[in-house]
Amino acid sequence: QVRVVESGGGLVQAGGSLRLSCAASGRTFSTYAMGWFRQAPGKEREFVAAINWSGGSTSYAASVKGRFTISRDNAKDTVYLQMSSLEPEDTAVYYCCIGPWVSHDTVEYDYWGQGTQVTVSS
Repeated sequence: QVRVVESGGGLVQAGGSLRLSCAASGRTFSTYAMGWFRQAPGKEREFVAAINWSGGSTSYAASVKGRFTISRDNAKDTVYLQMSSLEPEDTAVYYCCIGPWVSHDTVEYDYWGQGTQVTVSS
């Protein structure tokens, strides 16, 4: 059974940093892309960042580029999202996902975690 579990969310002041982690289990995901989406109250789920199977290619939403960094450790089937210079607009539930390739579209991802709350206070 595949499990995708996020951790690392919490409350942080504007300008602060957080690192999210996502651990996958149940099969090997070293040949899959992994990504992060987020969903704020009353809004649709939106793409944040994604990384290809080798870690050699990444993609970011314009709103987080230069502030967030995605990385992965294939030995641990884990993906990370280092978030810096956080803004109140970054407040959302952050979801980890796994799919065959890097995409900005939720439908391209096969496996999802339950999400972790990130709250940025002003």
